[in-house]
Amino acid sequence: MGERISDDRGRLLGAAFGGAAVGVLGGLIGLGGAEYRLPLLLGPFGFPPLQAVILNKALSLVVVAAALPSRAAGVSWALVGEHWTEAANLLAGSIAGAWFGASWATRMRSETLCRVIALLLVAIAAVLLLGHAAHSTGLAPGPARTAAAVIVGFGIGTLAALLGVAGGELLIPTFVLMFGLDIRLAGSLSLLVSLPTMVMGFTRYSRDRSFTVVRDQAPFLASMAGGSLGGSVLGGALIGLVPSSVLLPILVLILLVSAVQLWRHPQRP
Repeated sequence: MGERISDDRGRLLGAAFGGAAVGVLGGLIGLGGAEYRLPLLLGPFGFPPLQAVILNKALSLVVVAAALPSRAAGVSWALVGEHWTEAANLLAGSIAGAWFGASWATRMRSETLCRVIALLLVAIAAVLLLGHAAHSTGLAPGPARTAAAVIVGFGIGTLAALLGVAGGELLIPTFVLMFGLDIRLAGSLSLLVSLPTMVMGFTRYSRDRSFTVVRDQAPFLASMAGGSLGGSVLGGALIGLVPSSVLLPILVLILLVSAVQLWRHPQRP
């Protein structure tokens, strides 16, 4: 993971630049980038796994809340409202999954949590590689699709809570494949599902003693949040500059390398 960043001023500067770099990556691919921020928190900044997940969740909340208003320029809220039932089906499962995932994470040993995170990063890499350009006519409406959406939502909420991410990398392909929606509309709907899901996970984490890291690391959080927001704006402006055929393999490789390092060195001194 590289050298740890220990000096206070260096940590704040590193947090801003690290957040900006992750924001650019996320903006380029149309996601929040939290799956890339987590390895930074675990590696160079040396946070224990549970604290890193909680910090990542706090940062994801800020990024998603800031992204919601900007989506109206590309996808009208009226159009989003026409598909509220699809979002509600996934949300019903993801809310429950977020509580379960956060509860599970607080009971794991640090070594176990680190290795679970490593496996989930590999899963996210596979979704990015195979599902980013997905398209589908969707499943036929009915009770079976509703039940499937709730079950899939539960899984997404659980994974999002364990990684401290918004879950857009999983929600967007789900909206496209299960409901046959346009990918831009799927992006807006994913934010509407992600925000309450993250609030639920965050609420559950707030009951654990490790949650004090949010207060103790407030300056660090502010620096990384500012960098993440600025980077995401820049990344969004650069969309199209780097072809997806080039960008996606690079992003997947970053996740896989991070996963291998976490698996080999799960315990942080």
